[in-house]
Amino acid sequence: MQIGIDSFAAAYDDAGLALSPATRLNQLVEQIELADQVGLDVFGVGEHHRKEYLDSAPAMILAAAASRTKNIRLTSAVAVLSAIDPVRLFQSFATLDLLSNGRAEIVAGRGSFIDAFPLFGLNLEDYDRLYEENLDLLLNVRENEHVHWTGRHGFRPALTGQGVYPRPVQNQLPVWVGVGGTPKSFARAGVLGLPLMVAIIGGETRRFRPLVDLYRESAEKAGHVPESLRVGLHSLGYLAETSKQAADEFHPGFAKAIASIAEERGLGEMTRARFEAQRGPLGAILVGAPDEVTEKVLRHSEALGGLARVTFQMNASSLPHEKLMRSIELLGTRVAPAVRKELVSA
Repeated sequence: MQIGIDSFAAAYDDAGLALSPATRLNQLVEQIELADQVGLDVFGVGEHHRKEYLDSAPAMILAAAASRTKNIRLTSAVAVLSAIDPVRLFQSFATLDLLSNGRAEIVAGRGSFIDAFPLFGLNLEDYDRLYEENLDLLLNVRENEHVHWTGRHGFRPALTGQGVYPRPVQNQLPVWVGVGGTPKSFARAGVLGLPLMVAIIGGETRRFRPLVDLYRESAEKAGHVPESLRVGLHSLGYLAETSKQAADEFHPGFAKAIASIAEERGLGEMTRARFEAQRGPLGAILVGAPDEVTEKVLRHSEALGGLARVTFQMNASSLPHEKLMRSIELLGTRVAPAVRKELVSA
């Protein structure tokens, strides 16, 4: 199992104060560098188009990190494929692949916010059809240097043999499908035989097992062998020396983050009691001491039928750089080795 981190490049600290955007982004690159040094497998940067986040150009951030890292894989988390030209997305991450000597990946999703649609002149009614068509083109570009392609819905002019450059170091640039809780998205990923990244930020992880089973069943019906399928989990997570310390540090900022989007998302207040329930044995949130989180990662993997990757979304509560660095250190030096050891001996 690969263990890693996802970041949305939060523009504010846990007190709700804005820091210099330049400082925040340079701190993020330092965090990616540390993640590499402590042996984590992957670091993902999200894509948002709103004031609270600085990740509207994730490939740029990852490219900055590429020159300061050696082994860690660098990925989108997620690229909002409904609102971006697939050719440009491929070119950006193929360039990142060259800069990182073969460590780039794409997690392509529809995104959980809709800000990109009016920003780029897109119709929200085309949300799913845009994603479907753009994913088809992205995979075509990945497979073919010269592309012959016509979209089913006509959102983009056809390609009639144009070359797409640069080509990546990797023979096939990895493309994962990022999903939430929509059955159609799980089934689509299975039919295509693509690896699946499931975002579970609340509730009980085990409740997603029927959707993961749908992914595997859809893949099998489409002729894909089970051994070729990979399932990953993206979850809120944070580590400190003790369970109480981790909860005390993470909850206040997380509660503020939930409150900031509560109206547009229809979310209730993230009380401490509700938070504690979410980080309990069956809850999705991976916040606690290293041993506690290790056990929970293994439990999540068993509940979902085996996970190939788990990524921690640590900055949902906009924690200070120093605390995030310590959490990354604990994840890389305590949790990841313990998980790997347990899986090898199982």
